[in-house]
Amino acid sequence: MRKLYFAIVAYTVLGMASGLFYRELTRANDFTGSTQLAVVHTHLLTLGTVLLLIVLMLEKVFVLSRSRWFTPFLWTYHAGLVLTSGMLTVNGTMTVLGHETGPMQAGISGLGHILLTVALAFFLGALHRGVRAAERSTGPVAATARG
Repeated sequence: MRKLYFAIVAYTVLGMASGLFYRELTRANDFTGSTQLAVVHTHLLTLGTVLLLIVLMLEKVFVLSRSRWFTPFLWTYHAGLVLTSGMLTVNGTMTVLGHETGPMQAGISGLGHILLTVALAFFLGALHRGVRAAERSTGPVAATARG
């Protein structure tokens, strides 16, 4: 749970810093158009902070870390989120500075999204294991009564 907590703190700091970077870079360059920098802040705070807070709560209830799927989830999720937000930052910065992005950047961005998708599949596997273990320990009647 400590690893999750520190990841939440790190993504919160990165999310706030990316918002500041977006504001200052666009202001310094008198940029008023659309850029991917505008969504880095929300991606990091939503996918990094909020979703991992939910995972932390589910870990407390279902002890997801006992599942063989939990560690691959964490590694793949972090890799996907860092790659996705990093490429959003690169693409957005290039846009603000007046440079074109190419297919290489699009491919790397797509890889980040693929990693996030795989990570969520790992997470659902870990959650399934935790839910089944909770049902076995409380029995089907108690699990149904709780909802």
